[in-house]
Amino acid sequence: MSLALPPPVGRVCRITRAILENTVTAARLSPRRRIIQPFHRTEQAGLHRMLNAVQPGSYIAPHRHLDPPKDESWIVLQGALAFFAFDEHGAIVDSLEVRAGSDVFGVDLEPGVYHSFFALEPDTVVYEVKTGPYTPSSDKSFAPWAPREGDPGVAAYLARLQAEFRQRASTKSA
Repeated sequence: MSLALPPPVGRVCRITRAILENTVTAARLSPRRRIIQPFHRTEQAGLHRMLNAVQPGSYIAPHRHLDPPKDESWIVLQGALAFFAFDEHGAIVDSLEVRAGSDVFGVDLEPGVYHSFFALEPDTVVYEVKTGPYTPSSDKSFAPWAPREGDPGVAAYLARLQAEFRQRASTKSA
């Protein structure tokens, strides 16, 4: 199961509609319902830039980037997502809709913030920037209070987040 498409070659990469559409197509076909299109040429790069294409139903386990500390920023290029920030014990401290072309179209995170999101619309694409390098064993510190991807409790936990998002959204609009 591939987590990412191959990075570009050469010193300059045009970020095009064709690359975006290819990434969306790969996300549709992925068992995880998401995929990364990296623009950084190596995992050792000091700054990682990528498209993250996500389909509804994909589960991103709550995590943080703590050791080493990593800043992270996202801008939604198309579609929309529900973003969550959590405290150390799993309580939701922030929940917001991040939508391409809206008032809130991006998120910037300091290192150490537990976070997760899910796609609200098919073919949601996020341009993500994160401090590198990437080391699989230490890139993410997963939350001990939430299921990891593939665990039996994922569907119930994702449904709980979706219900919480709907409830909070309806309270804001009331």
